[in-house]
Amino acid sequence: MDDDSLNSVHGSSRMDRPKEAALLALMEKSGYSMVQENGQRKFGGPPPGWEGPPPPRGCEVFVGKIPRDMYEDELVPVFERAGRIYEFRLMMEFSGENRGYAFVMYTTKEAAQRAIQLLDNFEIRPGKPIGVCVSLDNCRLFIGSVPKEKRKEEILEEMRKVTEGVVDVIVYPSATDKSKNRGFAFVEYESHKAAAMARRKLIPGTFQLWGHAIQVDWAEPEKDVDEETMQRVRVLYVRNLMISTTEDTIRREFGKFKPGAVERVKKLTDYAFVHFYRRGDAVDALRAMNGKAIDGSAIEVTLAKPVSKDAGRRFGQRGHGRGPYGDGRCVYPFFPGSALMPVSMQSLKPGQFCSAVTHLEYYCNKNNWAPPEYYLYSTSGQDGKLLLIYKVVIPSTRSSFMPDKVCTILEDAKEVAAQNTLWSLDCTFHGPGSPAACRPRRPPAPACSPTAAAPAPTRDTLSPAPAAGRRQRAEGLHLQPVRLHLAPGPTAAAGGG
Repeated sequence: MDDDSLNSVHGSSRMDRPKEAALLALMEKSGYSMVQENGQRKFGGPPPGWEGPPPPRGCEVFVGKIPRDMYEDELVPVFERAGRIYEFRLMMEFSGENRGYAFVMYTTKEAAQRAIQLLDNFEIRPGKPIGVCVSLDNCRLFIGSVPKEKRKEEILEEMRKVTEGVVDVIVYPSATDKSKNRGFAFVEYESHKAAAMARRKLIPGTFQLWGHAIQVDWAEPEKDVDEETMQRVRVLYVRNLMISTTEDTIRREFGKFKPGAVERVKKLTDYAFVHFYRRGDAVDALRAMNGKAIDGSAIEVTLAKPVSKDAGRRFGQRGHGRGPYGDGRCVYPFFPGSALMPVSMQSLKPGQFCSAVTHLEYYCNKNNWAPPEYYLYSTSGQDGKLLLIYKVVIPSTRSSFMPDKVCTILEDAKEVAAQNTLWSLDCTFHGPGSPAACRPRRPPAPACSPTAAAPAPTRDTLSPAPAAGRRQRAEGLHLQPVRLHLAPGPTAAAGGG
């Protein structure tokens, strides 16, 4: 046993002698070392006799709801039931108690999956169940405020100059101008440690690239799907489409190699999901179409990642990955005793919002702009129903935006207006759904420009909107400013269905 291991045990303040003796006995028996640093105590990493690199991604699990007075001498034997442990990291308080959670890295993915099956909700002590789920070792950073004229090669070269361990850079073209990027990039590092060191160097806010202050944070980890599930996927995820490209065009292009193979196509802004009747046809289409041009734009094609039945433990649909084709919102269990800290919107990422209204507020906040202002207007439909539309004003840029659709439900109108504004600002947002089907277009009537004196609506007076909200095109409609005087309860506008 080395001196560092002894110091880690003896240096744990206020730990009683029997517990120290138990930890020393564990190290003596197992041959594992133990080192405490940066608020965590590491047991192993690597284990005795280990040769070669650390285990690959997917070998680590997160453990929550650990009793605060429980340590490695009790925990390690329990987790060894699932397989050989590469490293056990217990988060520690200065007082010597643990912080209620730990990370266990196994030598194989199979052992990690077995630990989840065996030990999730396992009573580690009577009446004290623990939670065990997969831990994603994030190696990717989000870099914001990148000059839009910079190409992938330039960004990669610059990031390698200022940080170490850069493996790749992911850059997406603008939806409206394919010669430009979207103002952000994802930087992939060789390890989580390299990514963490880069983030620590770049995150103070004073760091500049090409004379621009950049924004840096962790990227939303790409969702892991087991190989068996991916072998059944028959849906393709198609990126980098032109806005003008239609679903019919996509169906025609993907059906060229085998007519009738495409079941359906769903396009959202500049990406789409192409469903096939047979997996083999989907794989053949992927090989044939990846990198091909549709309407002059080179597309990227991958297998779409389906949402797991265990989606509550996995990450959601927005981010940098291949986009699951379902509602994969991230819901994790809240472990009693978890430390809670106030959070500012600046510390969040776009992928943590499922509402365009919230996303627009975040976008303004990130750019140090005043919050967006919403002004409500109405018009009457042909059937006499009240139709609603919001005008969005960005005070800091002295610009205003109004969508081309009106809605019968207030919340839908606001969401549509926020989506339109984000699109106009070239800040693409893809929510988990959109207000329901559009109504037929009304013949144009003389337009009436909204006045600047339109009153801002009151907020938070209505309950969530049902999914029955209907939209129609707003072009040429005569609009009236509206002040909200709706009674709490129904969310549809007066006369709405």
